Amino acid sequence: MATPLPDATLAAPPQVPQAPQAATSRHVVVASYLLMLAGLMLVMWQHLLPGLLCVCIGFLVARWFTRLLGGWLSRLKPLRSGADSLARVVAVTLVLLGPIGLGTLGFSQAREYVLDAPDQYRELLDYTARTVLELRSKLPPDIAVYLPEGAAEVQRIVANYLRTQAGSLAMAGRAWLGGLLFAYVGLIIGALAAVAPPPAQRRPLAQQMFQRISTFGEAFGQIVAAQFWIAAFNTLLTAIFLLFLMPLWGLELPYTPALITLTFVAGLVPIVGNLVCNSVITLVALSVSPVTAAACLGFLILIHKAEYVINAKVVGARTQMRVWELLSVMFVAEAVFGPAGLVAAPLYYAYLKKELHAGGLV
Repeated sequence: MATPLPDATLAAPPQVPQAPQAATSRHVVVASYLLMLAGLMLVMWQHLLPGLLCVCIGFLVARWFTRLLGGWLSRLKPLRSGADSLARVVAVTLVLLGPIGLGTLGFSQAREYVLDAPDQYRELLDYTARTVLELRSKLPPDIAVYLPEGAAEVQRIVANYLRTQAGSLAMAGRAWLGGLLFAYVGLIIGALAAVAPPPAQRRPLAQQMFQRISTFGEAFGQIVAAQFWIAAFNTLLTAIFLLFLMPLWGLELPYTPALITLTFVAGLVPIVGNLVCNSVITLVALSVSPVTAAACLGFLILIHKAEYVINAKVVGARTQMRVWELLSVMFVAEAVFGPAGLVAAPLYYAYLKKELHAGGLV
């Protein structure tokens, strides 16, 4: 007579192997990493870095406005029930209309400079001609013969150069317009993503991509905080140079407060912003005298070279990256991608370091 099986054995559910599920999970994680890598490399190859940075900026600014306005509106009894929705709408509106308002204000303030451009151009030509004639009188005749003879000759050389470079200038103008368009679209995307309600449930790949993007956002926030201190440090050095050192030598620049403000605002953009404000300060100094321009250029070159070490030191302290690591990444990225690689290097490497740390690899 056969022995009956225990009831517990009969009631046990069939065993399902777990290996395929684990393998599928690993495939999803690997796919998310590959998609993130492909997206970041596509940004560099297609010159979309301004758009990516503006996506992050729009996201952080819209999120900050939402929290600020939400806390303020929740204190008002008539608006307490819809405070969150109203804060989201106002935050997106501010982010989208802010650049347009600032651009309009800047154009209105610069209208007089645009109208006076022909007179300034003639003054610049006369100043250049006087400088060239002075150099001709001081240089040996064999070298002086290669210099222009006066304002008419300088104007002819400039006109010929602009004529030969017309195609390059047109392409550069289209590139700038395209960059501004991508930047504004990035602001729109970032602002809308910041106020979008989260989905009720995310599928596995969407969940992994959300983790990748969240980690990238954390790295961007740390880089922005570090860049703020870098901009403040550069502004302090520039203010000391323009307000104290230059007057000691009997040299002063016009629009010094505006130049100091430009140094801080442009310095919030890594590396490139420093180059922009340095160029503006040098041009303003050239309008005073060549000696002033040479002094400013030497000082600004020193600051620009120190920017590598300063950037690596401050960013490394906030992102747990060593100075030599970040310097190496910045040099390699600049060699491969140019100035855009120099800007993206701290952000990309900070994100990579976070992912490796989260995976327990470093």
